[in-house]
Amino acid sequence: MTRVGVVTFPGTLDDRDAARAVRLAGGEPVALWHADENLHEVDAVVLPGGFSYGDYLRAGAISRFAPVMGSVVDAANGGMPVLGICNGFQVLTEAHLLPGSMIKNDHLHFLCREQVLSVANAETSWTRDYAAGERITIPLKNQDGQYVADERTLDELEGEGRVVFRYEDVNPNGSRRGIAGISNAKGNVVGLMPHPEHAVEAGFGPDGAQGPRSGTDGLRFFTSVLHALVG
Repeated sequence: MTRVGVVTFPGTLDDRDAARAVRLAGGEPVALWHADENLHEVDAVVLPGGFSYGDYLRAGAISRFAPVMGSVVDAANGGMPVLGICNGFQVLTEAHLLPGSMIKNDHLHFLCREQVLSVANAETSWTRDYAAGERITIPLKNQDGQYVADERTLDELEGEGRVVFRYEDVNPNGSRRGIAGISNAKGNVVGLMPHPEHAVEAGFGPDGAQGPRSGTDGLRFFTSVLHALVG
């Protein structure tokens, strides 16, 4: 069975949700502790959401130096799939696995909402079970969720097809060009602000086509990586 590591930092909130999503997708979640350099032979890694180290300095800035991150960076550079969700996305930018940075929402408030996204790149390790142009709905909750980068970086992301998700209907936090998620050049590292792990089980996710709380649009993040690893 494919083993997917889920990292817990002090202040992580959504590690159990991410582990449950991996399990529902058919994988084996493996708990990884921030102070442990050993990745325990996992096949992929998820950096889940939360407020690691209380977001002191900047969101993700301290977690970037946790012992486990040295191993995650090496593994990612070697091709291992890595997904950063919300705070995990912030950690990936701080670790320079993804370009740009996350700053406070342009309205300076915490937000929590069901968010429509469009899939801009369905060829990454984490999105292959989606279709390009597909609209999905998954929860969004953040305070430091505004993605920013200089114009040259934004042009490179656009030109290389590395924008993976865009906000649809509304830009909830002021992110440049409506960007909700990006990837590295290889497509094995993906970061996004919305929370796919909260939309993996009917009855508990956002509203979907089948009725209230029926949305499971986030589950395919986790089936995607399992299929990428065995395919």
